[in-house]
Amino acid sequence: MIVAARAVTSEALRAELAGRGIDPANPRLLEYLRASMGALPHETLRILFLDASRRLIADEQLQHGTVGQVAFYPRTIFRRAIELDAAAIILVHNHPSGDPTPSRSDIMATERLAAIGRSLDVEVLEHIVVTLRRHRTILHGGTAACSEASSAAVLLDTASEWRKARGAKLALANAQRASRRRLLRRQLVGAADLFGEPAWDMLIDLFIHEGEAKAVSTSSLCIASGLPMTSALRLLQRLCDAGLVTREADRLDGRRNFIRLAPPLAHRLMAYFTEGDE
Repeated sequence: MIVAARAVTSEALRAELAGRGIDPANPRLLEYLRASMGALPHETLRILFLDASRRLIADEQLQHGTVGQVAFYPRTIFRRAIELDAAAIILVHNHPSGDPTPSRSDIMATERLAAIGRSLDVEVLEHIVVTLRRHRTILHGGTAACSEASSAAVLLDTASEWRKARGAKLALANAQRASRRRLLRRQLVGAADLFGEPAWDMLIDLFIHEGEAKAVSTSSLCIASGLPMTSALRLLQRLCDAGLVTREADRLDGRRNFIRLAPPLAHRLMAYFTEGDE
């Protein structure tokens, strides 16, 4: 009866959170996590997957451990986040010992996951350690160290210099026309998968956005490529490795990255589109 009552209470708390924006500091959320995980006999890693409005998409237990530890596998966590198109996640795990104080390995794993999340545009909102009666937070509880230097959060604008060059307006207009023509061509033929050039499409998209003085995040660029997210991320990494594009931290939100054309390529594209629209 006690177990059944606890299950009913946990489900009622979960239903209360459904459809609402979730704040890691929400007392009802913390009560739900303590009630549903605090008494587990083994350490368990749980992930709350949230959409861009911080509403709950999925609440899943991804990994189970022993009495004293649980392994964190970033590939499993972020692959699932991308499958669900999650914009943010909350990590939760329990300490069967009754002491919610995060270990050094908990802190290091959290910092690593947060860094990976920034590169994938999946924000790690918080990592909560729970017991039956208490909890501790790692990212905003004063436990994690600041791993990003302030200079790393400055968004450089060197690539925008091409916008001041003669012919830049013509190049931008031609690039916009080329983008529209490519879209119309695919719609006309009706087989987009046979006529795609994802890397070129990414570069044109970046060129147009920079010409319009608009920032492009990792996720939006990957979506614009038309590829599955995992394939788009691999292609984007190849472009970065080739020195064609760069990742730069958002100066207002260091957890998000913007993608920029490398300045030499931006100038070459301007010269290319000044001559016409393909």
